[in-house]
Amino acid sequence: MELRQLRYFVTVAEEMNFRRAAERLLIAQPALSQQISKFEKELRTALFERTTRRVELTDAGRVLLAEGRRVLAEADHALAAVQQAAHGEVGLLRIGFVSSAALRIVPATVRALQKAWPGVQVELSEATTDRQLTAIADGALDIGIVREVDRFEGIVVRPLMREPLIVAMHSSHPLAHRTSVRIADLRNERFLTFPRQQVSRLYDHIAALCHQAGFRLEAAQEAIQFPTLLGLAAANTGVTIVPESLRALHLPELRYVTLADPQAVSTVSVAYRADRRHIPAITHFLDIASVDLTDPESQDPEPA
Repeated sequence: MELRQLRYFVTVAEEMNFRRAAERLLIAQPALSQQISKFEKELRTALFERTTRRVELTDAGRVLLAEGRRVLAEADHALAAVQQAAHGEVGLLRIGFVSSAALRIVPATVRALQKAWPGVQVELSEATTDRQLTAIADGALDIGIVREVDRFEGIVVRPLMREPLIVAMHSSHPLAHRTSVRIADLRNERFLTFPRQQVSRLYDHIAALCHQAGFRLEAAQEAIQFPTLLGLAAANTGVTIVPESLRALHLPELRYVTLADPQAVSTVSVAYRADRRHIPAITHFLDIASVDLTDPESQDPEPA
């Protein structure tokens, strides 16, 4: 049994007229009659009772009409699903992200992706940049949102944005009410940092900025989560340099101050395997991320 034959039969059964069915199917009436006769021979049963005045379904034809409609509907659904998958409209997209991207970049991009392509299921995994790059190379992740990466063998690294770095401190700190400070102004401060082995690329970038300002970055205290670092700063135990998106975390007595140094920025990039660059779902994500992160209207306003 071929789907084409089944579709011919259902159309004739719905029209109860070979001429109208042929017009609907855009084929010649004799050809349609031949196909139905061939179909009946293959099934070894009559599907229609034909007279010179009318066409009626046999008992077997009535059963096949109900089943045929179901089969054709399922076939059409399967075809549509395959076409959607081929165009990246459905499927699973595995996205990794660094923790500092969780407040702005990930929510904004995933919301936009799900709005544009609701059939795409998103699986999110928080991981360091280096772990993401390894997972992408191994095929365990499709896309990674990473920081401070120029190149990695076999992986395309596409910059999304240059995010300013800021310094967080207690509201009573002498620098807390300044519009901006330079990293050199922090020379004698107690620095709160994350362990280098956890986020080595961002740590090394901040350490290089301190070196350029004439001093060495030395941690007075470490914490493995950004909210913990900010909590320690709010407790007046030191200062911490973090990406600007962390301004979204509001703690009592915590102040964020802009860093005036031109180099005090962090590059956020999307990483994906070079041999998967043409996969539709990845292309959709790249297009949406690029638009969303460069559109000021897409950014959440800061509370008054």
